[in-house]
Amino acid sequence: MTDITSWFPYTTFRPHQEDMLNAAAKTARNGGILMIDAPTGSGKSSIVSALLAESNGRTILVAVRTISQLNTFIRELDMIRRKKPGLKFTYLIGKGSMCPLGGVGDVYRRCEGVKNFTSALMRERAMKGSLVPAKDPEIIRQIKKQDRDHPLICPYFVKSRVFLEGDEGLKLVPSQEIRSKAERATLSVVNPESLHTYAGGLCPYDLMVTSARHADVVIVNYHHLFNDEIREQLLVSLNVEPQDVILLVDEGHNVGDVVQGIQSVSLEERDIQQAYHELSSLKAKVKGAEAVQHVLPRIRDFMDGLRRSTEIEDWFDPAIFDRILTKGSLYPSMAAIVEDVISISDVVREKSLQSGEFRETAIERLCEFLYRIHCSATDQAYLTVFRKDDESVILEVRNIDPAGKLRDIAGAHHATFLISGTLSPIESFRKYYFEDALVATLSIPNAFPKKNRLLLVSKDITTAFRMRQDKGNIERTALTINAFGTLPGNLAVYFPSYQIMSDYASRCGIKKKKIFIEPRDAREATELLTEFLSLPGLKKSGILFAVCGGKWSEGLDYRGELLSGAMVVGLPLAPYTQVRAMSIQYFKRKFGPDGEFIAYTLPAINKAAQALGRVLRTPDDRGMLILGDSRFLEPEVKGGLPPWMQEEMKAITSDTAKDVISRWQ
Repeated sequence: MTDITSWFPYTTFRPHQEDMLNAAAKTARNGGILMIDAPTGSGKSSIVSALLAESNGRTILVAVRTISQLNTFIRELDMIRRKKPGLKFTYLIGKGSMCPLGGVGDVYRRCEGVKNFTSALMRERAMKGSLVPAKDPEIIRQIKKQDRDHPLICPYFVKSRVFLEGDEGLKLVPSQEIRSKAERATLSVVNPESLHTYAGGLCPYDLMVTSARHADVVIVNYHHLFNDEIREQLLVSLNVEPQDVILLVDEGHNVGDVVQGIQSVSLEERDIQQAYHELSSLKAKVKGAEAVQHVLPRIRDFMDGLRRSTEIEDWFDPAIFDRILTKGSLYPSMAAIVEDVISISDVVREKSLQSGEFRETAIERLCEFLYRIHCSATDQAYLTVFRKDDESVILEVRNIDPAGKLRDIAGAHHATFLISGTLSPIESFRKYYFEDALVATLSIPNAFPKKNRLLLVSKDITTAFRMRQDKGNIERTALTINAFGTLPGNLAVYFPSYQIMSDYASRCGIKKKKIFIEPRDAREATELLTEFLSLPGLKKSGILFAVCGGKWSEGLDYRGELLSGAMVVGLPLAPYTQVRAMSIQYFKRKFGPDGEFIAYTLPAINKAAQALGRVLRTPDDRGMLILGDSRFLEPEVKGGLPPWMQEEMKAITSDTAKDVISRWQ
């Protein structure tokens, strides 16, 4: 057993932190799965020091969701390296933000196609004696004349590779420049914002992949871990087997949603139209193209039938979809259609890459959709859903249960760790994510000083549907929000939806603070948030009106004076639709009485806890937290909150709120 303290970068442990690190070290040593629920300030990121102490030569992959989380681990690992100068670490974020080539289409496909074309050209020139592609006049000439929006040659990849002559012929290998920079990148800090400058004329992604091959720790985004194709490519690039990898997943409460999103696929009416045109050009060349083309109007007819529904979102029967597609067609079954579409899709993908077209084709999307809908007939973890958007109908095969995929991923690797400040109740998350798999769990108390926080819960207001139009409830809610708005400093009020947010933004009369209302546009949201966070430096203050689970409620670090208080108005339950009811029934069959809580109530509680968690980010922060809904006092909902919140919450009414808040000031 290695001494954790030799890797731990601080002089003292925070309360309960040593217990957390010892538990992590044990799992890293023996293998298995460990879930840790530890509030902000517990020192969760230092778990990586325990994993390093027990890695035994294994590669550690740290999965993060945001750049701020990436930077947290970069800082932590840099501090560890001061004690362990030989520690090598690097990161891989999405190619979309790392690729300097530009162009249109899917960045991963574009990269694959351009690299294949570039490699073929470089090898052709190498056969004529030009072993350093970046110095070859013909390659340089072709790079200069190529279409910037549809590039076929990557100048960054050209500069990153050279040829070596050996017994087996010419071998394409990383250039000395990229190897040198990659080695330096593992031993120094190259922040994401300075990566392109550091890479110079080299491919930033290729540079970081090269550095990752020799790193002890590689920080990646969620898709590198939870997308099967990307994860497999990553492990090949690192030249490691899954059993030689330790996984550390930050913000583990988000894992379920991410996995479900990756495993779901949708099909729009425009996809059908485009696929029809694509198949027209293939009828004489590809077997099955004409037969599949004749099926497409049947899908459009099916969509037309759904358009008459009064529901905005609802389930559709995959058996009826199957019959509509196969009846009277040349196909005896959906399986036969899927088989032909897969063959056609492979041909189309190869043709697209060769021609420099890097968008996903409609045929490929159709292929994925039909394959998933075929599988959904025997897998209840997938629901067939339709949505209506501006008279357009969208079909979707939606994954509602991430457990199968998470069990597969965790089981394939030596050890897996999920950490978060809101994995509470941890037993519910354990069942939701891993079913009956053997999983160790650990919950850490809140280490921040109680005197620095006040947690209130309103017992006379709610956003429950039956009370949304109640005049008295509306007035009490607005009165409580206005009372909260008198608190000095920057504040945030979070709502279950944009509609409810807009309603109360127009009703509330908050004075002496600039009001910021969360827009749907991401760029505008970023600009407004930047302005909001600048106010304390100008001796001013503002109040955010935002949405739980939205752009301003998770993954943001409002330290110090940036946020003095947060209020969640309502329990942010998802809209109760037929699809939601089916999901709840699925989990009730799976987990019994706990099923509805896991499927429906737990995500809402977690959104509320995440929103309030923006306030207290360091031990010195001081702030007020308000749960603005009487349902938080109900046993089931209250029991889903972190233990420290259950213990500290104090009930208020709209009549007492102003006095309690003024005394806290």
